[in-house]
Amino acid sequence: MTNYHFVGIKGSGMSALAQILHDMNFQVQGSDVDKRFFTQVALEQAGIKILPFRKENIQPGMTIVAGNAFPDTHEEIQEAMKLGLPVIRYHRFLGDFMKRFSSIAVTGAHGKTSTTGLLAHVISGDKPTSYLIGDGTGKGAENAEYFVFEACEYRRHFLSYFPDYAIMTNIDFDHPDYFANIDDVCAAFQEMALQVNKGIIACGDDEHLQKIQAKVPVLFYGFGEENDFQARNVVKTTEGTTFDVFIRNTFFDTFTIRSFGDHNILNSLAVIALCHYEGIDTEVVRKQFLNFEGVKRRFSEKRTGLQILIDDYAHHPTEIKATIDAARQKYPAKEIVAVFQPHTFSRTHAFLGEFAESLNLADKTYLCEIFGSARENHGKLSIEDLQEKIPESEIITEEDMSSLKSHDNSVIIFMGAGDIQKFQAAYEKIL
Repeated sequence: MTNYHFVGIKGSGMSALAQILHDMNFQVQGSDVDKRFFTQVALEQAGIKILPFRKENIQPGMTIVAGNAFPDTHEEIQEAMKLGLPVIRYHRFLGDFMKRFSSIAVTGAHGKTSTTGLLAHVISGDKPTSYLIGDGTGKGAENAEYFVFEACEYRRHFLSYFPDYAIMTNIDFDHPDYFANIDDVCAAFQEMALQVNKGIIACGDDEHLQKIQAKVPVLFYGFGEENDFQARNVVKTTEGTTFDVFIRNTFFDTFTIRSFGDHNILNSLAVIALCHYEGIDTEVVRKQFLNFEGVKRRFSEKRTGLQILIDDYAHHPTEIKATIDAARQKYPAKEIVAVFQPHTFSRTHAFLGEFAESLNLADKTYLCEIFGSARENHGKLSIEDLQEKIPESEIITEEDMSSLKSHDNSVIIFMGAGDIQKFQAAYEKIL
């Protein structure tokens, strides 16, 4: 029995993969920094050992799965090499692992995690399905036929994958610390498309995806009439969204989702298209839509008095706009308050104007200091540069969150990909 050690086990993909291997009865442990992350809760519940980084964790006979954030000079990786142990990078391990199943990669600049979670939930209602979701959730189902996983474009990691199917939600410029421009991003997605073995489900409303070339059939979904799968007659309420689906202009069926905003209709359409292509029972799809609880850190809600607190991973201007739109659909009578922590200096610098434009859609904006990632912890600009572009915005600190109490009948959205949860926790402590 293989004994796996994960270097950086609290990473969202690493945590999910560790859970999958644990479910499959492998010996699994891992190490990471001492700081607490939301991803470790599932590891602790599964009884997976989490150790502090030290070279003594590495023992003969182990197979090392290394997180992409950690260089070969890391003490544990160095020790593994010294002992002659196999060291496999996360994305390469995943590339080999998926060959055991009918694999479905979900990729795109935005919406990957929500779509992966929804697709895994829907197919699991019909067939045994293993899945790896970017919110740190993983499951290794017994006798799984399908493997649904999130495929990240950062540093072209998804080029390690040769999936049977790919869902492509959109192409947008992001990760400016790696990609040169939008053309560079498009080139990466084009290369990925040529590695898909059976079919691609792509958002036809996205001008970049319209140009995608592949060796396999490409089905398009969206609101536009030229799409193979089209959403029409959309009805939005405070309870959710109902829409008709037309396949090549012929009525197919009506679906209801318990989520909000156009982006969630598109995510659902992608799932409907894939399930139709694979012959998943439509009744199962409809039922699973209604009992889907969502994924972690995507519009996760708590109610406290008249205030609704929402935790959301939005860290790109497109995502911020989508999250604010969803909040307005669900809570039309409430004030929308954004508490935003920019993630990485390079992204903040590249999208300064776009961040301001998106955040101005909220009724009031509070800004937290820029979160520097492990790969980039300083930059030339500061949070004041963003504040200047948002009239009446305020900078807020973890030590003083009391300003939020003045927004009585409001939805307060804590947004970011760093450690924005500590700001929400500090505010909840005050309450």
